[in-house]
Amino acid sequence: MKKLKMFAVVVGLLIAGGGVNAQTKIGYIDAETILYLMPEVAKIDSLVQIYQRDTVGKEFNSLMATYQFKDSIYRDSLKVPAAVREQTGKELAQLTQTLQNWQQIAQEAVQGKQSQLLAPVMKKIQEAIQAVAKEKGYAYVVSRESIIVAPDADNLLQAVAKKLNVTVPPQLLPGYKPPVSAR
Repeated sequence: MKKLKMFAVVVGLLIAGGGVNAQTKIGYIDAETILYLMPEVAKIDSLVQIYQRDTVGKEFNSLMATYQFKDSIYRDSLKVPAAVREQTGKELAQLTQTLQNWQQIAQEAVQGKQSQLLAPVMKKIQEAIQAVAKEKGYAYVVSRESIIVAPDADNLLQAVAKKLNVTVPPQLLPGYKPPVSAR
């Protein structure tokens, strides 16, 4: 009898716990898709390309010109004092290392600029996701990539896009089925 009461209590707790879990709504979204649907992103992409060409590219050209100038001084050892030659050798070694690591340096600079320019757009998206989650009663919103199985009803892509006044192409909508071509 005691075991039966204990079993009833355990079952009751499980049912009560299940009721609490049923009230927690979890939605999901692909925020990267929303980001690339935003009209500001095309302008940001062009600004990043301009930055890459006009700032990063010019910096590389300047470093290369400095390297070539110092290299010519270093090679022309008969016309320069030993102290200048030694200092130029040290500077050449530093420039060589910088030029060898240039691809990584340039990539980090471009990514930093892109992050800086995208920050206001990402904030806008985050605020829209939070507003939609609150309006629809979602306690949690997770990245779509982290979901294995979920109902389309919990996909917040369309609601967030609407909140941001962005049009979602039909192929990105939940339940989209491509048209069947006639043969």
